[in-house]
Amino acid sequence: METMIRPGQVWKDISGNRIQAHGANIYYEDGVYYWIGEDKSHTSRKGKIWTWGVRCYTSRDLVNWEDQGHIIEPVTDDRKSVFNPVRKLDRPHLLKNPETGKYVLWLKYCDKAHATVLTADKITGPYTLIHEELHPYGTKFGDFDIAADEKTGQGYLFFEADHDKVIGCRLNEEYTDVAGDAVHIFDHMKPPFAREGITHLIHKGKHYLLSSGMSGYVPNPSEAAVSDDWLGPYIVQGSPHVNDDSCASFNSQISDAFLIHGTDQWITAADRWVPYYKVTRERYESLKRAICMHSDPSVKASFKDMWTLLRSPIMGSADTSVADYV
Repeated sequence: METMIRPGQVWKDISGNRIQAHGANIYYEDGVYYWIGEDKSHTSRKGKIWTWGVRCYTSRDLVNWEDQGHIIEPVTDDRKSVFNPVRKLDRPHLLKNPETGKYVLWLKYCDKAHATVLTADKITGPYTLIHEELHPYGTKFGDFDIAADEKTGQGYLFFEADHDKVIGCRLNEEYTDVAGDAVHIFDHMKPPFAREGITHLIHKGKHYLLSSGMSGYVPNPSEAAVSDDWLGPYIVQGSPHVNDDSCASFNSQISDAFLIHGTDQWITAADRWVPYYKVTRERYESLKRAICMHSDPSVKASFKDMWTLLRSPIMGSADTSVADYV
């Protein structure tokens, strides 16, 4: 049995296999933590497989995790299925609805930029498809988080939209769709400054949104914003990472934040998507110039900057099967 978490090192389950639950959501219930995430075990640098379904692990101590298998199985015999491994399924997030008793699972797809919503009577499934392709407010749907008010039960959704904004909104009573008006929390932001890795938490009465910049699987600086209310306005506080000399969020991207049960202490879970590609402050500044020049004519990128970008594992060239956790 392990006795401590070792950030950035290979993390194995109690059977000795590498944990495959990326873009994670950690859910607590009745003394058990449930870690659900993307199974990247079949991905490779040049392969077509993106995610091999959604996997679930359980633990009572946050250190030793037991593999419970897939809660969403990959569908390999139907290329049109939303669960076919070539579809770009990302960032599964889960809520339990107090009225219906259903577990509501939201997924993001970055190939067609939509959400998929499912429900189940148990965390481990089976799940029933409610919305196969959902585009809230007619936008492209990106990285997101879902949360609920413990007192009222009202659900909320925060998501990156159209690669230039972050939208917050209420969920309907079943948590399966949006309800009410869209609130633009951030607007008119271009890569690499557009926000991804959207993560919401409440601490001492304040609402926080944590997010990364937008540069594919290559890590970049994170940002914290704070509000007195669920839907803002949110005031940017700067980087939440103390003593981070990499300028890349300790070479990781946040995916979730959760309370250690019975305490007021939060843990943030993050992916080190490309551990074989280390970002330094110098490398990030070079990548930033190369990306910015596409949307800002005043930014001049050198040949070295462009070469750095071309050789970086931004998206399809990344081998995320060896991604680690922070």
